[in-house]
Amino acid sequence: MFKGKVAVVTGSAQGIGREIALQFAMKGVSLGLLDMNLSKLQEVEKELNNYSPTLALGVDITNFPEVEKCVNKIVDKFKRIDILINNAGITKDNLILRLKEKDWDDVLSVNLKGAFNCSKVVAKYMVKQRYGKIINISSIIGIIGNVGQSNYSASKAGLIGLTKSLARELGPRKINVNAVAPGYIKTSMTEQLSEEVRNQMLNRISLGRMGTPLDVAKAVLFLASDDSDYITGQVLVVDGGMI
Repeated sequence: MFKGKVAVVTGSAQGIGREIALQFAMKGVSLGLLDMNLSKLQEVEKELNNYSPTLALGVDITNFPEVEKCVNKIVDKFKRIDILINNAGITKDNLILRLKEKDWDDVLSVNLKGAFNCSKVVAKYMVKQRYGKIINISSIIGIIGNVGQSNYSASKAGLIGLTKSLARELGPRKINVNAVAPGYIKTSMTEQLSEEVRNQMLNRISLGRMGTPLDVAKAVLFLASDDSDYITGQVLVVDGGMI
């Protein structure tokens, strides 16, 4: 199903992005990995090269020329891009009355502008191929909101809007664009929460457990596969029944 395919995964040095990249590699997908943390990304590159050809590139995805340069390097090496996973994201939480303008700008820039930059550059190649799968990693916070996360929620809601618009725009060129909205997923970020907050979260999940990066990766693999060829502009919620 994935034989000969090439995928680009942003924010792939750790967490959900790393797991998505690993699952692709195990399916034989050639990979372009993008992340700010090049040293950690190169560790992932070394691991994934055991399964499939992988190229790791350090990049600030908020910088369009940098993104363009890195994507061109990936195309030079692998000759095409079939799949783009816009996963890179950050949080800088605070209540609105305390939220600094810079923290608002930083989160929107990485989470939303970064996805725009990568989609714009990669779509150029997908249009020429008349084939592509773009999957944006949003969040249930972009659907329901959350106290102290107005910047994060706005960025993830914006990703859903970007997904639906690009699906209409690129559909005639045989490019599918969808989003995955994870819920409470066990990552280094959620592990920093207090036990009280973790228990509050768990009580809201119908399936009674936290999600894992693999849960999210499986949803991404479905949307990147031929099995989803007639699905576009949709948001797949992966939250164990939290919302």
